[in-house]
Amino acid sequence: MPERLVLSGARSRQHQGSSGKGRCIVMAAAPFLKHWRTTFERVEKFVSPIYFTDCNLRGRLFGDSCPVTLSSFLTPERLPYEKAVQQNFSPAQVGDSFGPTWWTCWFRVELVIPEVWVGKEVHLCWESDGESLVWRDGEPVQGLTKEGEKTSYVLSERLHAADPRSLTLYVEVACNGLLGAGKGSMIAAPDPEKMFQLSQAKLAVFHRDVHNLLVDLELLLGVAKGLGEDNQRSFQALYTANQMVNICDPAQPETYPAAEALASKFFGQRGGESQHTIHATGHCHIDTAWLWPFKETVRKCARSWSTAVKLMERNTEFTFACSQAQQLEWVKNQYPGLYAQLQEFACRGQFVPVGGTWVEMDGNLPSGEAMVRQFLQGQNFFLQEFGKMCSEFWLPDTFGYSAQLPQIMQGCGIKRFLTQKLSWNLVNSFPHHTFFWEGLDGSQVLVHFPPGDSYGMQGSVEEVLKTVTNNRDKGRTNHSGFLFGFGDGGGGPTQTMLDRLKRLGNTDGLPRVQLSSPGQLFTALERDSGQLCTWVGELFLELHNGTYTTHAQLKKGNRECEQILHDVELLSSLALARSAQFLYPAVQLQRLWRLLLLNQFHDVVTGSCIQLVAEDAMNYYEALVTVPSIGYAPAPTPTSLQPLLPQQPVFVMQETDGSVTLDNGIIRVRLDPTGCLTSLVLVASGREAIAEGALGNQFVLFDDVPLYWDAWDVMDYHLETRKPVRGQAGTLAVGAEGGLRGSAWFLLQISPNSRLSQEVVLDVGCPYVRFHTEVHWHETHKFLKVEFPARVRSPQATYEIQFGHLQRPTHNNTSWDWARYEVWAHRWIDLSECDFGLALLNNCKYGTSVRGNVLSLSLLRAPKAPDVTADMGRHEFTYALMPHKGSFQEAGVIQAAYNLNFPLLALPAPGPAPDTTWSAFSVSSPAVVLETIKQAEKSHQHRTLVLRLYEAHGSHVDCWLHTSLPVQEATLCDLLEQRDPTGHLSLQDNRLKLTFSPFQVRSLLLVLQPPAN
Repeated sequence: MPERLVLSGARSRQHQGSSGKGRCIVMAAAPFLKHWRTTFERVEKFVSPIYFTDCNLRGRLFGDSCPVTLSSFLTPERLPYEKAVQQNFSPAQVGDSFGPTWWTCWFRVELVIPEVWVGKEVHLCWESDGESLVWRDGEPVQGLTKEGEKTSYVLSERLHAADPRSLTLYVEVACNGLLGAGKGSMIAAPDPEKMFQLSQAKLAVFHRDVHNLLVDLELLLGVAKGLGEDNQRSFQALYTANQMVNICDPAQPETYPAAEALASKFFGQRGGESQHTIHATGHCHIDTAWLWPFKETVRKCARSWSTAVKLMERNTEFTFACSQAQQLEWVKNQYPGLYAQLQEFACRGQFVPVGGTWVEMDGNLPSGEAMVRQFLQGQNFFLQEFGKMCSEFWLPDTFGYSAQLPQIMQGCGIKRFLTQKLSWNLVNSFPHHTFFWEGLDGSQVLVHFPPGDSYGMQGSVEEVLKTVTNNRDKGRTNHSGFLFGFGDGGGGPTQTMLDRLKRLGNTDGLPRVQLSSPGQLFTALERDSGQLCTWVGELFLELHNGTYTTHAQLKKGNRECEQILHDVELLSSLALARSAQFLYPAVQLQRLWRLLLLNQFHDVVTGSCIQLVAEDAMNYYEALVTVPSIGYAPAPTPTSLQPLLPQQPVFVMQETDGSVTLDNGIIRVRLDPTGCLTSLVLVASGREAIAEGALGNQFVLFDDVPLYWDAWDVMDYHLETRKPVRGQAGTLAVGAEGGLRGSAWFLLQISPNSRLSQEVVLDVGCPYVRFHTEVHWHETHKFLKVEFPARVRSPQATYEIQFGHLQRPTHNNTSWDWARYEVWAHRWIDLSECDFGLALLNNCKYGTSVRGNVLSLSLLRAPKAPDVTADMGRHEFTYALMPHKGSFQEAGVIQAAYNLNFPLLALPAPGPAPDTTWSAFSVSSPAVVLETIKQAEKSHQHRTLVLRLYEAHGSHVDCWLHTSLPVQEATLCDLLEQRDPTGHLSLQDNRLKLTFSPFQVRSLLLVLQPPAN
């Protein structure tokens, strides 16, 4: 009788010295020494989709097949299903081409399942290079994309005798890929002529047992490779896989169970109690617009989420996290059946809304109020549609995170935050994956970066091991998040990903893996939070800092529309307070706010989108109607007999050399004959603000060629290519000749293709000089900035952010310092010494820097991907320069920046002008800014106003808020306008006393008395 075949080294050694037939059999079947590479590659080829598919296991994944009958029609429109199925379909076949880009091809698929397939799993196999959505019985049931590894739709997991054999499906194929249709590369502008092809359409029998073996073998290879050749468990995995190949004959399914048993034995060997726990959550990051237009995102949501629904039906332990209320509203309106299923699975706890915002917005550019509205609109939507608000802020893919976000999150009921984008840092590795983040005002939230540094995991052993080894908070926490599913262009999880993760649930040598929700992850992290570190201040992404400047018109539209909505809400609130008949336009304002919030998505306002998206965004801005600024005062018609204003009039003089001086008694401005600023003097002290021998208002041009991400990145080496743009003497001319206003203007040829004109304006009584600029810009990979060398020395410069300001270094001491060579700010930046400083204000710019003593404002870029037209054409913008005595707080820089962005407008009054000035509100302290006045959101609070104020100086302050409105009751509330039960405020002589800590944001509810008339 021959001896039993064995694998163990001990058993083999037992026969090394013996002779005879038994020894030969044992050593031939299971040699003691095995070559690692040949064994590993043997198993690889056994599961390969490319090599030896005629005889390996992969080639047996599908069995018998039969054709389907196809017909199709092509349309440039994105038609609803009900309209599409009414069209005239023509015969079609595999191999047909259709297009071009952004069109849609609808296929009618008529199929007949053979009787002999009863008892088998039957799939529709479908492959095209467009994104597809399967419709069955009038409902979307699954997305199909090769790029998302979804190339078959399960018609029946086990065909029953009573099941229908004939049915008709429809497949809606979008003429774009998962990541758009870039010509030549992913981020290139879309190819408008690209054609698409149907490469497979058939019915086939799916062998689930083969699929399970393939998953096991791939995971065993992953363990062997991931743990390495010096690890015992690695060898166990490789030898198990090798023995499975020995046992498993692809042509004989009866051999599969034995191979499966070997895998089950390996994966059933448990780890210890100290294993790191990975919380795996299904996710599908869908950019609301990026390399495809907004309207295509709606269909991406349907394709991705219908697939997720099928997975939730089949895997009851599977949890799918979904952010962005805007996308859910789109699906609610256009796919109501699918939306009802999402709500049902939300009730079961499998579909988990996260984020709390209207979209995943940019974390830098939106104003503080706009960020509040992201949460206000988002949280109210989630509460209304899913019965509860989100408890986690979810922003995995934006380009930096404002230091005010922790306070805004907390004010909106959120104390947990998940992202991962800082793993993209170009220079410094962020030191934590789990930590507390302390914001500008001291608010703290718990933050988790999934240590795998991705939101698109696929469940591989390599990713699981990286999650543990890459974790920078080992010893402080023993839990990590793991987001799996194809993302950016949608797609989401697959059944294969789920099968992998289930198999890895608790296996010796690997971390423990459990299918989990974001809430379960953060609850576990909170239990272990006692040893976590704290990061204070902004989370600055050391990459993508070109997004502060790219597509300047989008930035300008954003700033203007934020201000327009501010004014509309304030004027409407005042009208509500003064008139019983006025109806506050709540519905219209919500629609307009949601359009603005949509445009603040992190690939739209940043300019990192295709031309179609930018055009849609500009159209959305145009939907916001322009209204005048707020407040009024009597302004008699001026006559020649009226005396001048008490301030000194503006004095204008042009010298014989062509230079011009403007002087209003506060500041004195001297321009050389080319328009550069040679002197800026604070008259009262005689202090010069421009560095000796230097020129201010100096336009400079840089070469701007990033490594890859064209619209996104400005690399540090662009600074090495600085070229001042020299003007021609004699181009400077006097404009307004003085009195109330003095100005000078000049022309500047930037290059053979681009030119600039500028009016330098000084108004009576104004502490800053304005630079009204018009640029005709036609460049390729150039970067235009304007510089102001200051006669100021300081290691820190101050930058306005949402509801406050922060300091950044002006030096390059550390890698963290020089990685901030291009940063962002809102309306102003300031460089100050002890008793003097220089502030640079703007009305629509965000990119900036202060290196040494040079204040720089980034004006225009010229990237060519993903939009070749980005920034090309005419631009108008204004910036201003303000020298000041003392600190910027004492000098009123913050108020000056508001004045520049909210200029007063003189309008004819319909009827007699008011006799006296009237003020609805005033604040006793200049440190406190009254930012917002609006009607409360809740429908029953028609005569309740919300006021939002913030402390802007960085100080503790008590102040009085005075109002002339008929206030009946006042109370504090949070940013979601929920009353603070202990926040009642006493009204004394039409005044409310308020207390602020540095950079604190406070919101009030004011209930108005019914008007007398």
